[in-house]
Amino acid sequence: MNSRTTPFDDLDRKIVTALMTNARTSFAEIGAEIGLSSTAVKRRVDRLRETGVITGFTATVRPAALGWRTEAYVEVYCEGAAPPRRLAEVVRGYPEIRAAMTVTGGADALLHVRARDVEHFEEVLERIRAEPFIRKTISVMVLSHLIPDSAEAGAGLLAHEGAADLR
Repeated sequence: MNSRTTPFDDLDRKIVTALMTNARTSFAEIGAEIGLSSTAVKRRVDRLRETGVITGFTATVRPAALGWRTEAYVEVYCEGAAPPRRLAEVVRGYPEIRAAMTVTGGADALLHVRARDVEHFEEVLERIRAEPFIRKTISVMVLSHLIPDSAEAGAGLLAHEGAADLR
């Protein structure tokens, strides 16, 4: 990512919005919508990628299509002050963990977990709890999504290594 400061104007915002809505929208279609040529849109997208505004393009997949039918959020409480770097190392080893973040409040981290079923989720939870610096976890199972078309409902699942290997 380039660290230089780059202007981000209303046209850039419209381009990013169009790509967030449908990343397969052509530069010509975006240009026609916002009043630019496809070449001008491409130049702007290239600049937005170079400067780190656009970090990538993904396919959103229905989790159940990959066999992930159980979803939960897990609060993680650590012994002492586990550094975020150490937490990041641990969660990268779990293809079932779709997102992980440090949080404010009582918990040290919050994990978004997808699993085949409750038994698989329990096995993942036991592996997480076995980490030497984990003091306790509190889990909340997702029953349904109130906003079904949200990115979180699809979880931005990618066909990345391990995602299709459901063990």
